[in-house]
Amino acid sequence: MYNVVGVRFKKAGKIYYFDPLDHPVRKDDYVIVETARGIEFGKAVTEKKQVSEHDVVLPLKKIVRLADEEDKQNVEANKAAAEEAYEVCSEKITEHQLDMKLVNVEYTFDRNKVVFYFTADGRVDFRELVKDLASIFRTRIELRQIGVRDEAKMLGGIGPCGRMLCCSTFLGDFEPVSIKMAKDQNLSLNPTKISGLCGRLMCCLKYENDEYEAAKAALPDVGEVIRTPNGSGRVVGLNILERIMQVELSDQERVLEYTLEEIMSESVTSVQATE
Repeated sequence: MYNVVGVRFKKAGKIYYFDPLDHPVRKDDYVIVETARGIEFGKAVTEKKQVSEHDVVLPLKKIVRLADEEDKQNVEANKAAAEEAYEVCSEKITEHQLDMKLVNVEYTFDRNKVVFYFTADGRVDFRELVKDLASIFRTRIELRQIGVRDEAKMLGGIGPCGRMLCCSTFLGDFEPVSIKMAKDQNLSLNPTKISGLCGRLMCCLKYENDEYEAAKAALPDVGEVIRTPNGSGRVVGLNILERIMQVELSDQERVLEYTLEEIMSESVTSVQATE
């Protein structure tokens, strides 16, 4: 087991585990940590806890120290410098006539590297752009191509529900989302109805998926013939979340609604009568 503290570097970023050593780190403390790309500034989002070897990436990086006011001022200065770098890079992209869209810029805490995030439809030859940027900023330059979901996460916005995007407020990782989830939830398959600002299927389709799958497993399929308290009939509709089914009775020209409990009770009665 390893003693760790969970640290985030962005508001809705992924949580990384670090060795707190003897530092009195508490939740919501700001810390300076050692990462693969250098010294970084982050926020502790968990208390000290123990996790197994399977939950950490070895060798476990360490928390260097608790952050002070000077560190926080440096972070703000880095943000201001990143905004200036964004303008410079945008001009250079236009100058080189590159088919790419600059999304965001960030400096590492120690200013050893500046990272430019961009989107593009395909591969981009930005070698000349990197040379120009390196001569201007006199530090290591990294251009990182990201997808449209990552772009939405960085930029934020308001979703179709009227709330701030889940990915930019609390989702640490993207979950796989499929069109089958929309079908299981009886949603319109119109892309404009089930797509988020990024143009991909909405992340929230995943939230209730387990509940729908459990309900569908318990309910009969549409078209299946079942026994009801009023005789046998064919299922013509389902209200999955409320476990209610519409049944067209075989000997009557009418459709009645039954709960799953009523159908199960009828099945038990039929079995007992048979025995």
